[in-house]
Amino acid sequence: MAIYPMNKHKIKAFTLIEVLLALSVFSLAGLALLNTADTHFNSLNNIENKMIADWVASNQLVEVNINKTWPPKNNQKGKAEAAGREWHWKQLVIKTTDKDMRAVVIEVRAEEKDELALTSLMTYVSKGTGQ
Repeated sequence: MAIYPMNKHKIKAFTLIEVLLALSVFSLAGLALLNTADTHFNSLNNIENKMIADWVASNQLVEVNINKTWPPKNNQKGKAEAAGREWHWKQLVIKTTDKDMRAVVIEVRAEEKDELALTSLMTYVSKGTGQ
């Protein structure tokens, strides 16, 4: 069997195009992974803000139930601190068909100028329980 000198020193390697193609595939996969991680962290942040806003609203509703004034004050605004941040709440009072009962809605926003509330909780108070 004869051995050809050319086959003896043949080098096996990737071509430049193959390397560039592999790098582009890995970079696209990396970008997709970063985009997914960013979306995940944004979602976690939104869930955390909503949860804390719910706590602030719940605390304000407890204060409404403790307060003995009748009828509850409408369009009352305030600030509350929770989780190291300041939250803005607004109290809306809605008349019901029963003259001795009111619906109280607490809306909580991260910033006072925000158009949409992060959360909104409602409870009912009656004249008999407040006094």
